[in-house]
Amino acid sequence: MQVVVINYDKIGLKVGLEIHQQLSSEKKLFCNCKTELFKGEPETTFLRRLRPTQSELGQIDPAAFFEFQKGTQVLYEIERETSCLVEMDEEPPHNLNPEALKAALTISLMLNAEPVDEIHIMRKIVIDGSNTTGFQRTSIVSLGGVAEILGKSVSIQHVGLEEDAARKMGEDSRVLKYRIDRLCIPLVEIATSPVIKTPQQAQEVAFAVGRILRATNMVKRGLGTIRQDLNISIRDGALVEIKGVQELELISLVIENEAQRQLSLLRIRDELRRRNVKENEIGDDFVDVTSVFDNTKCKVVKAAIKDGKKVYAVRLPKFSGFLKEELTPGLRLGTEMADRARFWGHCGGIFHTDELPAYSITKEEVESLRLIMDAKEDDAVVFVAEETENAWDALKAVTLRAREALAKVPEETRTAKPDGTTRYMRPRPGAARMYPETDIPPIQISAEYLRNLRKNLPELPEKKMQRLTRDYKLNRKLAREILDSEFIKLFEEIVNQSKVSPTFAIVFLTETLKALKRDGIEVEKVSNQQLSELLRQVGAGRIAKEATSDIIVWLSKHKEADVTESIDALGLGMLSLTELQVIIDNTIRENHSLLAARGDKAFGILMGILMKQLRGRVEAKRLSEIVKKKLSKLK
Repeated sequence: MQVVVINYDKIGLKVGLEIHQQLSSEKKLFCNCKTELFKGEPETTFLRRLRPTQSELGQIDPAAFFEFQKGTQVLYEIERETSCLVEMDEEPPHNLNPEALKAALTISLMLNAEPVDEIHIMRKIVIDGSNTTGFQRTSIVSLGGVAEILGKSVSIQHVGLEEDAARKMGEDSRVLKYRIDRLCIPLVEIATSPVIKTPQQAQEVAFAVGRILRATNMVKRGLGTIRQDLNISIRDGALVEIKGVQELELISLVIENEAQRQLSLLRIRDELRRRNVKENEIGDDFVDVTSVFDNTKCKVVKAAIKDGKKVYAVRLPKFSGFLKEELTPGLRLGTEMADRARFWGHCGGIFHTDELPAYSITKEEVESLRLIMDAKEDDAVVFVAEETENAWDALKAVTLRAREALAKVPEETRTAKPDGTTRYMRPRPGAARMYPETDIPPIQISAEYLRNLRKNLPELPEKKMQRLTRDYKLNRKLAREILDSEFIKLFEEIVNQSKVSPTFAIVFLTETLKALKRDGIEVEKVSNQQLSELLRQVGAGRIAKEATSDIIVWLSKHKEADVTESIDALGLGMLSLTELQVIIDNTIRENHSLLAARGDKAFGILMGILMKQLRGRVEAKRLSEIVKKKLSKLK
């Protein structure tokens, strides 16, 4: 696919962010269970099938109905420390966690959003299996507000407080597996207005909001604790919601791909209209074409027929060539039709003539298929090998998507992939999915409570940045690195209470630990207490800076040990001046002829010999000074 430079202003790109961040509360939102994830095997399981409920107006949300149509059952896995009867939906929710509410209000005030007078818990229908109740409990904490981000004003629609969903552990046929340890962990949701105009700006706003969240010291850190949903539209396109962007660095790429996808769909729409395709020509006239494949070599079709399934086909008039049109890298219109068919028809996928002959389907079979379907040269044919009901549902999804391709870019919810592309997830939800929670009374927010919160708001990132550069004599690059890391609080505690160099502490906490992790060292097993003690020992001159990596490696394998034990085990105690003098003198004596012959290069040679022997037991700077003095006396 040719890369096209997009003028985002010209196409009218609008992006709204929804940032979901787990809070660091020790207890869940509506019970006293731990907010941790368990490993290993569950203690027990239970099986359910969730069903949609009507709203107060008697309506059923289309997204909920879509999930119900899949016909799946859900197997929930439980461990008693991280879940209870509340998560199992066998007991009403307890009162709202006040610690989580305080965090959500603090974040609201830092974003200049206006807290509501009274918190009302609502139920948002979700029957994809991620909630045992069939709904998610959510609330609005504040409305409006304008956050100053990167010198620009970004309006905040609302800040919400809600429960996180259960963890999907796998899928087996029509049974989904979810672990409910994550269910009900407090989650703050920050929604911006759709005022973001470029992919890069969206990514910068997400980074800036993330810094504000971390500045509170009230949010969890690490993979899976934050995700971004994106609401994206372009002029003449559609509002598309993209769920689950895990990596901040992917945001701009996801938006670029979605803008390109919608532009490609608009181009296909215009081409179809130029071919004079009529919507009423795209009918649900499905034909049994099993006989065409009686002797097929295609493994998928052959296996389906052997299992008693049928092959059904539908003709898409004047669609030839469009199903293989690439919308974004790796995504074609035929792919979008296949995604719809999988969801609605519970089938493995579709075949279409734009990609045939292939998959061991011969040219002769394609010609026979086109003949039976009365397909002209510019027509496309789509077929499915499945049970009759499933095949018809799948082909209905295909024809609906074909009619949409002729009419518009469809509004839908899509899921983000790790490569920055997206796939169809479900229809966009409507207003019918929300209704009041009757088990939890409203919570009033007093003016006095808000006044006290305002008096003690955490330092905003830009102010903290200025203070870091001033108080610790850091350049902005180093200050930004520690500010964006998970160690900012630990850094200040260590540097303020020891003699360790601020610059070394930052390099160690960011670059050194990252490098070790890339090398496969489980640095996450080293506690903050151990990191703190290690840097204090460096500051006190008891450990050489060069020894820190070896000590981290050792501590990662000895979780309960302290830093002193690691020093003894590795033999990395600092040498005294007397011990060092003796080793240097002996090394000079043993290599006297070599050093004398190399002249000006003697210093480098001697340092190399000594560092190989003494690395981790002496500071390189100190060793260098002594070696220079020793060599100067030899001249």
